[in-house]
Amino acid sequence: MPKSHITTIIKAGLMATALLSPVSALAHAILVKSQPAKDEEVKEAPKQVDLWFNDPVRSEYKALAVIDAAGKRVDNHDVEQSLTDGSHIHATVANLAPGKYTVRYRVVSEDTHIVTGKFDFTVKP
Repeated sequence: MPKSHITTIIKAGLMATALLSPVSALAHAILVKSQPAKDEEVKEAPKQVDLWFNDPVRSEYKALAVIDAAGKRVDNHDVEQSLTDGSHIHATVANLAPGKYTVRYRVVSEDTHIVTGKFDFTVKP
């Protein structure tokens, strides 16, 4: 077999291997679920706020704050990451009175990008 055919076969084999191999693409974490949910009206005040992302987030530099309508922080400054699910962070909250609350978060994706966001929920009387 001519050398050029062997080279072509090797190149094709390497290309196929590269295309078919699983790739761990690093991407920014995206908030996919929360409890309470975005814009949810709850009848009973939650004891904690939970956030889940589409990918695990880094354990350092995470932040989660719950702020009332007057701008006062009402969480217990105790954000933690689940030991069994790296995509889940949570923080406990004080006894929440009826009203609107804003959840603000900041996490670092596995690709080292900082991801921030916020959403509201309401505790109904």
